[in-house]
Amino acid sequence: MTKNRDRGPSRRTVVAGGLAAAVAPAGLSGWDRALAQGETESHGLSLFGDLALPPDFKHFRYVNPNAPKAGILRIQIKSTSGNQNFDTFNTLNHLVLRGDGAAGMDSIYDTLMSGTADEASAQYGLVARAVRVSGDKRVYRFLLRPEARFHDGSKLTARDVAFSLNILKAKGHPSFRVILQQMESAVADSDEIATVTLSANRSRDLHLVIGGMPILSEAYWRDRDFEAATMESPLGSGAYKVAQFEQGRFIEFALVPDYWGKDLPVNVGQNNFARMRYEYYRDRQVAFEGFKSGVLNYNQEFTSRFWHTLYDFPAIRENRVKREELETGLPATAQGWWFNQRREQFKDIRIRKAIALCFDFEWTNKNIMFSSYRRTTSFFDNSDFKAVGKPSPEELALLEPFRDKAPPETFDEVWVPPVSDGSGADRNLLRQADQLLRDAGCKRQGNALMLPDGKPFRIEFLDFQAALQPHTQPFQANLKRLGIDAFSRIIDAAQYEARMKDFDFDIASRNMSNGLIPGDTLRIVYGSESGKHSGGRNMGGVDNPCVDALIDRIGRAESMQEITVATRALDRVMRSGHYWVPMFYLGKEWVAYWDAFSRPDVKPKYGSGAPGLWWWDADKAKASGTQG
Repeated sequence: MTKNRDRGPSRRTVVAGGLAAAVAPAGLSGWDRALAQGETESHGLSLFGDLALPPDFKHFRYVNPNAPKAGILRIQIKSTSGNQNFDTFNTLNHLVLRGDGAAGMDSIYDTLMSGTADEASAQYGLVARAVRVSGDKRVYRFLLRPEARFHDGSKLTARDVAFSLNILKAKGHPSFRVILQQMESAVADSDEIATVTLSANRSRDLHLVIGGMPILSEAYWRDRDFEAATMESPLGSGAYKVAQFEQGRFIEFALVPDYWGKDLPVNVGQNNFARMRYEYYRDRQVAFEGFKSGVLNYNQEFTSRFWHTLYDFPAIRENRVKREELETGLPATAQGWWFNQRREQFKDIRIRKAIALCFDFEWTNKNIMFSSYRRTTSFFDNSDFKAVGKPSPEELALLEPFRDKAPPETFDEVWVPPVSDGSGADRNLLRQADQLLRDAGCKRQGNALMLPDGKPFRIEFLDFQAALQPHTQPFQANLKRLGIDAFSRIIDAAQYEARMKDFDFDIASRNMSNGLIPGDTLRIVYGSESGKHSGGRNMGGVDNPCVDALIDRIGRAESMQEITVATRALDRVMRSGHYWVPMFYLGKEWVAYWDAFSRPDVKPKYGSGAPGLWWWDADKAKASGTQG
């Protein structure tokens, strides 16, 4: 899991396909009118309660407001959104389905509001300096800052805001389309007032989703195909713009020196690097060599073998390269091998459960990961949203309507992966797996296991890198002991993304973030609708009315207690459904960097602050021999 130009009241068709940017009737543009009955005005948005910061706050607590704007940050892409690919790119439009989007493109766009790392559910004004909210919390009128400008100097108006929301809902990546389904309309009342109306069944956090959506230029896209791949950088208004790139190899962004929003409280002390450069590598070992040589100057490490064995080179010993373990205060991400339930062999829950029993975490953690990791047991590990023990009466009330559609263990002790004997091939667990397969109708013919339809049981583990092979191969060895022909297929990144978009795989791994507070974005990764369309993020094909109902309940919750109860119930349903083989999580960040950076004295409540809040320290860079 994870950021219109108003030319009068007439409607005008833009972009191929006839999408129109909506404009409200004349006469509704006066922000100075009195508040309507029940309407409130604020400098920010939140889920529950008051905002922690007053309207006149100067900057966030955890930044250095005097940080210099200099130097270069050279990194790899470590998380994706939209159509982005970890290993390559062939388009600079990451907001649609087509192509493999380049890293860092979010940095060229502004949003209506900006989040804070000190509050789990709050945003403060960026392009919007204030917002008026109707009493029923369905209508949001955003007052835009008149000084907002795109990189070409043109004014950013409410028409651009309305255009952006409407085109992302109609033609954006499926992730955008799913999450914006409950937006009823977005219109420009005037140059500086954008009104967004949400449907009556809107989710609790949809207004925060709206506040974080990228703002595009209506004029720029008027004569361009929004859904097409392009190597022309779209027009943005954010702190950075594309400076140079070489397709599939690197992309570099330059800080906009006259960025209109650089002095806003939400931006002070941030966007500190004069340049940001993303380097692409198809192999982690090669990428590590790039870090050692200084091609990369910051690296978040995800490979335990590298962390424990390879960080002993001259620059480390000379103290020119530092490494740290940083606490984040964040919930664990949900990493696992996902079954593609669109495949016939994975439709039976007994088969999925049997396969999961073949992964020996205890052996893997000790022998491959230096005992550094914890076993993932929940979709919400390391948080209050994790289900524990038997369901509470409040959870049972939500689950009871689905008793005939959910496994019995949903209503009993929550499922947790069994602890193995650490041998790598726990005979007791393998016997349990064998019995489950037989119960599901599988039969042995010699050394081969046959599916109920008589076909050999074969499982292809699809990936685009070999980094997980040390973990996957012992897992596959246990599957082979049961007669399953399990093997890996490593393909190039572009082919991998194409196959994943079309759900053309048996089992594949994915690491998903569910956010600080679970909300409507869960629809993207677990909702049934997201699993029915090419490019959807519900890669496992979870299609469960109980899951959909609980996600809806989470989205409509009106208190943190309601969210907690509904999320724990969802966790029970997902875990009892055995949709995946849960892997492991670290619970902190392993980072290494060339000693050319300084950081604020105060860490944010959520996240490590690295490297986004850091800045280039010229004296340190000179001492460590790091080039800026």
